[in-house]
Amino acid sequence: MADTVREIERKYETGDRNGAGPALPPDLGRIPGVATVTDRGTAELDAVYYDTTDHRLAAAGITLRRRTGGQDAGWHLKLPVAPGVRDEIRAPLSPDVPRGLTDLVRSRIRRSGLQPLVRIRSHRDVRHLLDADGTLLAEASADTVTADLLAPGGGTTHWTEYEIELAPDGDPDFLDTVEPHLREAGLRPSDAPSKLARALAATRPEPGKERAKPEKRPKAGKRPPKGGKKPAGKKRTPEGGAPRTTGDHVLAYLREQVEAVVTLDPAVRRDAEDSVHQMRVATRRLRSAFRTYGKVLDRRTTDPVAAELKWLAAELGVDRDREVLAARLRERLAELDAPLVLGPVRARLRVWAAGRRKGSRKRLTAVLDGDRYLALLDTLDALLADPPLRPAAARPAGTVLAEAVLRDYGRLAARVEHALATEPGPDRDTVLHDARKAAKRARYAAEAATPALGKPAKRFASRMKSVQTLLGDHQDSVMARGALREIAVRAHAAGESTFTFGLMHGHEERLSAAYEAKLPKLWRKASRKRYRGALGA
Repeated sequence: MADTVREIERKYETGDRNGAGPALPPDLGRIPGVATVTDRGTAELDAVYYDTTDHRLAAAGITLRRRTGGQDAGWHLKLPVAPGVRDEIRAPLSPDVPRGLTDLVRSRIRRSGLQPLVRIRSHRDVRHLLDADGTLLAEASADTVTADLLAPGGGTTHWTEYEIELAPDGDPDFLDTVEPHLREAGLRPSDAPSKLARALAATRPEPGKERAKPEKRPKAGKRPPKGGKKPAGKKRTPEGGAPRTTGDHVLAYLREQVEAVVTLDPAVRRDAEDSVHQMRVATRRLRSAFRTYGKVLDRRTTDPVAAELKWLAAELGVDRDREVLAARLRERLAELDAPLVLGPVRARLRVWAAGRRKGSRKRLTAVLDGDRYLALLDTLDALLADPPLRPAAARPAGTVLAEAVLRDYGRLAARVEHALATEPGPDRDTVLHDARKAAKRARYAAEAATPALGKPAKRFASRMKSVQTLLGDHQDSVMARGALREIAVRAHAAGESTFTFGLMHGHEERLSAAYEAKLPKLWRKASRKRYRGALGA
């Protein structure tokens, strides 16, 4: 894979949809900050866009193309980051879709193949906008476009569009400076986010002509109805509608988390910062919702799915735990004065971290390429398409959600009280870790309920997060002590001094004690609120 480029651009078209012309607006040099406009000539671009037969990439705002012509000929995969912002991953020209790009869209296409979807040919007229120092601010281009749908019954369409693409490392505010000038010249922001989206909208087959049939996803296994009756709660708001019932709210939350897992997949494969952690959080939120809202979704169906999510979270944790531990150990080492660092401590930490990283990254990639992971994604889709709703799903959201949140709070309270009553040591460490997981579940329950319960649930989630954070810091310290002992054993076996590792271990012991000392006060603060009344239960 060649490189990745962050693309920040805005697209424009003429106000009259039938009056497109190829020329760029005149007087681009009048834009504030622009000192020079250079003519970069024209280019003939020819791109074929690939997708599944049911357009899964296009539905997610992703484009994959093979393009010839211009200075960046090759394969381009564009992943949305934010409105007007995409990451473009490039690969050299080849006859077939490069495996590396296919892997980055695996969570979308699953086992489906990629087919040529649309051919887009563009005659591009390019200008560079430079500041007084000759630094590139942005590239302005006018594209005269011809698009052909490569499917039976597909049509052809033509249009002209204008793009302003920010220079690498440019200031995004510059695009705000350009826009009034373009509007004054008769252009308006394009309704279509990409050429592909516009081509698909304009070249759909006419009624009666053959169209590609969507590929079917597997259906979730249906539970047998109790007593021979039809399962209750089947009526629900269509996807995208405003939530009304308890089931609507829970399903909306589940959809958000499933989409997060699928969207984060390419970022995890690219080793993007914090992506593993965020994907792991999404799996945990799904599992937590299945348990918390067991009166809404039948656990006979969701428990097996939760077990698979637990497996995925554990696989993701191999890498995430390494990241957290390595950063914490480097922090502890940095706190020591130089005379206290005896032996090749930094080198020993680097070797330990690198060895764990090499193995964990390879394992994680294999997991994301495996059948078990893809089957889990299919199962989640099927569950959302045909959810196993229970009678409580049809009830108004307020009472059901509040009661579920309070049940999780009661579970947390019991674990915290047990931890506070346990003598310091390994047993308390274990109980505190259990309390941390309960705090996380209570927090997630409140976050899922916030759209229905409003500010009281939001405040409750914030309090639970504070408890979770403290208990999480304590668990990180416990794990750091275990890692330090492991590293010290290896250093000792190699004849190296273990003095520094002992100091770091002692520091972690003191931190653990400090966290435990803070817990009673924090818990009193978190439990002081009369949550039952505040949540409306």
